[in-house]
Amino acid sequence: MSTPIRVGVVGMNYWGPNLARNLARLASCDLAWCCDLSEELLARHRSAHPGTAFTTRYDDLLEDDGLDAVVIATSVPTHAPLARAALSAGKHAFVEKPLALTGAEARELAALADERELVLMVDHLLVYHPGVQAMKALVDGGALGRIYYLYGNRVNLGIIRPDENALWSLGPHDISVMLWLVGERPTEVSASGESYVQPGVEDVVFGRMRFPSGVLGHLHLSWLDPHKMRRMTVIGSDKMVVFDDMETERKVTVYDKGPIPRTETYGEYIQVRSGDISIPKIPGTEPLRIVCEEFVSAVAERRRPAADGRAGAVVVEVLEAMSQSLRSAGSPVALDAGAPA
Repeated sequence: MSTPIRVGVVGMNYWGPNLARNLARLASCDLAWCCDLSEELLARHRSAHPGTAFTTRYDDLLEDDGLDAVVIATSVPTHAPLARAALSAGKHAFVEKPLALTGAEARELAALADERELVLMVDHLLVYHPGVQAMKALVDGGALGRIYYLYGNRVNLGIIRPDENALWSLGPHDISVMLWLVGERPTEVSASGESYVQPGVEDVVFGRMRFPSGVLGHLHLSWLDPHKMRRMTVIGSDKMVVFDDMETERKVTVYDKGPIPRTETYGEYIQVRSGDISIPKIPGTEPLRIVCEEFVSAVAERRRPAADGRAGAVVVEVLEAMSQSLRSAGSPVALDAGAPA
């Protein structure tokens, strides 16, 4: 049996305990450290991990020569400096989304991981969701025909954050999924929104991405909505598919619907067809467990995961460009073309 990967989790306030719980349950992983600046938070979780060392000092993890990897679940402004320190110390790194606050920082981290031959993975959770995986198989297998456009709805009433707008808080989920499904880097993005509750902090954002193939992506992100929606829809020439994360049984629905190509040169209407609706069975495995398994496996095998540093950098570049568009009343912002690595 191979030696378990020794991992330390940094940040035990919100998402960190969920990561620690999943990592601790993996036979291939040894949760060696839990780290947070707050002794009170550490005390809250000590009993759940009796074999784990707890510390308020991040350097304890970096100085542990036997520690393989660091999992970073701290506040967003600290992601880049903590990840840079981990990689510089020779540790593999898993970072909560977004990877950094600027595209330059994110690209630097991806390059550092490549240079050190270390795994850098971003917690783009939905990329590993079994339902989104099923959508990807339909897209890549050609079942939907030519992809026309896709759109995401990620809305709810609250939680309204004082230091992060809806784009940066909610956008990474749907942006990462769209980039992965389309398999291209957008050439142009734009975003418009408004700050209704707090000045300067947009609580509703509408974003758009245009891809080299002509595919159009649209985002609706809001903390001010009567509906709680976590939905992604992909429209193809032959079929259409919807992923609805709020559904318990019907996570993915495939609609055999689409336009019928014209065979004549006249006529007032374009005909459409409406066929069967199918609901594939989707495994109920917790997506976060899949993500943790993927990170530990990638470290053990020294391979690049799908949600690696390069993919994380593209997401940050899109967020950065959309933020620029928000500040300029929705004006489009061009990005260099190319496929995400």
